[in-house]
Amino acid sequence: MSSEDSPRPGTGVVYLKASSLRSDGSRNYVHPADVTGRFHSVRKMAFLVLLVLLAGLPWLEVNGHPAVFLDVDGRRFFLFGHTFNAQDFWLVFFLLSGIGYALIVVTALWGRVWCGYACPQTVFLEGLFRPIERLIDGSRNARLRRRKQGLGWSRIWRFALKHTIYLLLAFLVSHIVVSYFVSIPALYEMVLSDPSEHPEAFVWATALTGLLYLDFAWFREQLCLIVCPYGRLQSVLTDRDTLVIGYDRKRGEPRGKVRQSGAGACVDCKRCVAVCPTGIDIRNGLQLDCIGCARCVDACDEVMGRLGRAPGLVRYDSLKGLLGRRRRVLRPRLYLYTAFGLVGLGALGIAMLHSRPYEANLLRLRDLPYVVEGDSVRNAFELHLVNKRAGQSEFSIEGAGGAELHYAIALPRVALDPLQSQRIPIFVSYPRRIASNKRVASLRIIVDGEEPRTLTVPLTGPDS
Repeated sequence: MSSEDSPRPGTGVVYLKASSLRSDGSRNYVHPADVTGRFHSVRKMAFLVLLVLLAGLPWLEVNGHPAVFLDVDGRRFFLFGHTFNAQDFWLVFFLLSGIGYALIVVTALWGRVWCGYACPQTVFLEGLFRPIERLIDGSRNARLRRRKQGLGWSRIWRFALKHTIYLLLAFLVSHIVVSYFVSIPALYEMVLSDPSEHPEAFVWATALTGLLYLDFAWFREQLCLIVCPYGRLQSVLTDRDTLVIGYDRKRGEPRGKVRQSGAGACVDCKRCVAVCPTGIDIRNGLQLDCIGCARCVDACDEVMGRLGRAPGLVRYDSLKGLLGRRRRVLRPRLYLYTAFGLVGLGALGIAMLHSRPYEANLLRLRDLPYVVEGDSVRNAFELHLVNKRAGQSEFSIEGAGGAELHYAIALPRVALDPLQSQRIPIFVSYPRRIASNKRVASLRIIVDGEEPRTLTVPLTGPDS
């Protein structure tokens, strides 16, 4: 038990003040104080950029389609000018694995910088919802004072206004998310039409609005502490060389008053605790609850500046660095994580570079494998074409086998719109006398006059 433990009024339950959870598991609601400083400015700029990207990508067009458009209903996906269909879904494995290992490398190097600067939970909470709370409810001290005063008109109207805005923000964000799957023009039509005409989109938008409102209006930091597994993984992803936020105990202890003889640099003002969005005391060491936001760094540097003392009592450093030892940047685990990440991203990059702007598959029909007509044998196939380009493409199909092969192509030329598909019956006949090891049919496919692609398939027939 910490020296800061105290009984919860009226219950006798002891709880830690520097935590968002009491010792009995109940919630200690966090009211972080305002802070200014260099890291806070960087975070505000990061939040602004990420919010603009989130809201702007559905509006930004590349090759006639939104920059990011995941049309699940049409089983087509547009990603920064590249077009994919359901047959390309296997690329998702390499995409997710590459991103996952990239995040692991970042964690091994710089700890939970993702959580503090780029996680959607942090971006929305700190970039949208908390500023609304500060604007309406005032400073941390004002909010705590009203809670102690109990229910009154001032608290009621602030609560109603604040949560109305929260609900509107959740509604707006949920519709932005839905627009990634239906496109902005379609979403606009859905909003203006009756919900019964688009029940799936209406249910998703309503459910997301409710979840986002519940999360950012009430659950908040508990999502990071209770639901998200990433924070719990940091103990195995980081080591004593990882850059984290820490307290320089050698310089700060023993804590004391400003002019107290023999006291360290820490004056025990608890400003670092007051500004923490998860309510922890960074002076207790590296903790699961810390999201690496550096608010405590800015707060402590501000106090040190006022006292005329050097900044950095709370700072970004490794656990080795806080002990005065040298930090290793390159180490075995980093090589391993990087290698796995490069494998995933490399495989994705190679696959995308070699991907074709169309699909062409020659499939044998499910009926009889062949039909004998006198001295001739006929095989039946089906050519499946898919245009994956953003514009219309013209396909030309012609036989490219031996002189003794006869090709009957139902549609030798066909024009396909974007992501349109066409199945074309193809019959190949050959003399029965051709040796079985030479029975191979070839189709040459030319798209928009480009270099042809050849498909080959073995022909079946009687051995004699």
